[in-house]
Amino acid sequence: MEKLLLLGDEAIAQGALDAGISGVYAYPGTPSTEITEYIQNSKQSKEHTVRSLWSTNEKTAMETAIGMSYAGKRALVCMKHVGLNVAADPFINASITGANGGLVVVSADDPSMHSSQNEQDSRFYGKFAQIPILEPSNQQEAYDMTRYAFEFSEKTGMPVLMRVTTRLAHSRSIVSRTGKPVPQNDLRLPSSPKQYILLPVNARKQYNSLLQKQVLFEQDAVESGYNIFTDGKDKKLGIIACGLAYNYLIENFPGSEIPYPVLKISQYPVPTDMVRKLVDQVEEVLVLEEGYPLVEELLRGLLNEGKKIRGRLDGSLPRAGELNPKIVAKSLGLKVHKGFDIPDVLVDRPPLLCDGCPHTDSFLGLNEVMEDYSSGRVFSDIGCYTLGALPPLVAINTCVDMGASITMAIGAADAGLVPAVAVIGDSTFTHSGITGLLDAVNNNSPITVFILDNSTTAMTGGQHSSAFNRLDDIVRGIGVDPDHIHVIKPLRRLHEENVEVIRKEVEYNGVSVIIARRECVQTLARRMKLKALEKKKAQQVSS
Repeated sequence: MEKLLLLGDEAIAQGALDAGISGVYAYPGTPSTEITEYIQNSKQSKEHTVRSLWSTNEKTAMETAIGMSYAGKRALVCMKHVGLNVAADPFINASITGANGGLVVVSADDPSMHSSQNEQDSRFYGKFAQIPILEPSNQQEAYDMTRYAFEFSEKTGMPVLMRVTTRLAHSRSIVSRTGKPVPQNDLRLPSSPKQYILLPVNARKQYNSLLQKQVLFEQDAVESGYNIFTDGKDKKLGIIACGLAYNYLIENFPGSEIPYPVLKISQYPVPTDMVRKLVDQVEEVLVLEEGYPLVEELLRGLLNEGKKIRGRLDGSLPRAGELNPKIVAKSLGLKVHKGFDIPDVLVDRPPLLCDGCPHTDSFLGLNEVMEDYSSGRVFSDIGCYTLGALPPLVAINTCVDMGASITMAIGAADAGLVPAVAVIGDSTFTHSGITGLLDAVNNNSPITVFILDNSTTAMTGGQHSSAFNRLDDIVRGIGVDPDHIHVIKPLRRLHEENVEVIRKEVEYNGVSVIIARRECVQTLARRMKLKALEKKKAQQVSS
């Protein structure tokens, strides 16, 4: 039994490899990125030719994984929680098509919004799609559950959603690889030729089949061993702890038993009989769950028989943000160690663009041009360039979701806010910006699209950008007038030249695109370091 020190993300990745996946499909997004990176760098993955390139966005990743499952192979698809919004169309419909080869979707939620626009709870998507949900409470469970998820997917003919949160994804623990790795499936098409044809006549039948499987899903939630009821002597309180929240609970009782009855939930749908067993024998119930009060709301709606239910909705726990052992201790009435106050001399330091970042020079040029207009005209997108909203640049006015910069600029221009400027990165442009630019071309919208091309997906660590070496061709192919497509190099010594180009296109009454192209300083440094190492090795070999 091999033991490895793994992040929660890496435990999922190793579990998927040992489960015999043939492909992983993903778009990088914190806190899910390390799953795919681990598989890409794995010797095991290379030996078995596991497909592990980055997808253009989460929707294409989900659809490609469905295609692999259709062919009978096991596929893993990974994203952060807001990426599941992008993938929602194929994700929801996958519950109707079902799965042929095992299909597991990992959604990494970000309570407290460490690097996200919201802290939505992916369990609601799983409940909406009516598919099984797994929520590991530690790294070992993350590994074991991933292997189990593929087996369960093929057993039920359904996709399975695995939900993790930031603390589990990005913390390390010893993980034991249990059982032998499973070989990849052979190519095998669906037994029913109509399974993946969602015409209403077929979809109605398959939806009824999905409804009938709900009993099986709940039965397995009781029998799998991931939902555990532990009795306690003190019946004044019963505790339901979901996923990682169970870890926060047991950390408050080191070396001793929890005195209250506890139901650990790590597999959904919620096992009604196990919940009733706990509720029937206690005076009140405390629900500990990361994210939204999903279980707490179910209790209040289904099993509230006059007993007090505590959790995020009644103020026993904070309504927003992630939990931790101290918050859980406070909800239990336990003594909480406060620790030292942060000295006043230590102040929060906002994040900044890297020294030498090309985005800084791009924003300096744009800022100079926009001084001639009223404020509030620069619509931005999601990437490290979003830091342009902060001092000292204060260059952008919006950041809503992937690709929204272009479409919001179109809408603002339609409302009369002319000129309007959209700022978007090269990777985000191929993720969700291309269709918006096509709308702008079709409408001949008076907007300037500023594509910041640093040749990588920089915010999540420098993954491959789908636009690399083809961005100019994409823009021309969409139909932007070639006379209004410009490539500039954002450098301080070229500032005046760049300002002249930007000013000319902002004044143009139509669609214009400016591509500010210079490699990310971080990927450049890594590339030069690797090049120096390769040169040194070559010299050693020749000598």
